[in-house]
Amino acid sequence: MLRQQDVGHRIVVRRIVGIREGRPLFSDALGELVELSETHLTLATAQGPLRVPVAQVHRAKRVPPTRRPTAAAVVALERAADEAWPAPTRGRLGDWLLRSAEGWTGRANSALPVGDPDRPLPAAVDAVERWYAERGQPAIINTPLPLAAPVGAELDERGWTTRPPTLVQTAPLPLAAAGLGRPDAAVVEVVATPSADWLAIAAGRKGGLPDAARHVLTAVGQVRFAHAYVDGTLVAIGRGTVTGEGRWLGLSLIEVLPSARRQGLARRVIGELAAWGGSAGATHAFLQVEQRNTPALALYQSLGFTTHHTYLTRVAPH
Repeated sequence: MLRQQDVGHRIVVRRIVGIREGRPLFSDALGELVELSETHLTLATAQGPLRVPVAQVHRAKRVPPTRRPTAAAVVALERAADEAWPAPTRGRLGDWLLRSAEGWTGRANSALPVGDPDRPLPAAVDAVERWYAERGQPAIINTPLPLAAPVGAELDERGWTTRPPTLVQTAPLPLAAAGLGRPDAAVVEVVATPSADWLAIAAGRKGGLPDAARHVLTAVGQVRFAHAYVDGTLVAIGRGTVTGEGRWLGLSLIEVLPSARRQGLARRVIGELAAWGGSAGATHAFLQVEQRNTPALALYQSLGFTTHHTYLTRVAPH
């Protein structure tokens, strides 16, 4: 059967759809798993979303993607994502990156173990632990899978814990249906500097904005901040960057205030950032989303995003 680690991946499900002459009738469905609960699973299929009660599932398993990214493609995208979310304090361990940003967000306060650490793996993990201990921070490593599976195995032996999986999703530009469902009352501006109200919404989502956070948000050569207003009030935000030698539009901090949700504002914000990214020369977009964020996954799937790879955030034991 399926596990939470399968969310965001391509699966096939054989389900029971009826009984004939005392024997079950089966139907197969193929698609991306976007939700898995104790009672239901939801697939994003070519025909649209399909919600299947677990009681009707006869068999289900993950299947290979239509095209698996190469190790070089995973490394290139992870490097582009690092450029798009730059930690102010950085170190190197061979090819590995060490990053610190006053504890603001996991991505900016984690090691990225891609490439050769220039020493045996156990010694590399020891060095990561020392680097973060010197800064009074917990040691955190983000392990892209399956690329960093050997690192994950070493961390398992050391008793490191695992946070919920994060999906790295990509889509070609222009995005599918990015401009549909625009609320007539919304005014969206894409500007080079975030307003005080924009920063306040971001702080509410991320639990404050230390000085390091402002560096992470703004210290990118090509960056834009989307502001969506309804009746003069800022109700939705988003951030876009162009990195990876100009190829990748990175989308982050897509946030809609609770009072303004289900009005198409997130789609509108993404569409405006995608238009900017395309005009800046980007050919593809990427984003990072927790696999348990089902509403966001459904939105991104409707815009043409699919899972490129997954990473696990690993935390050293206290």
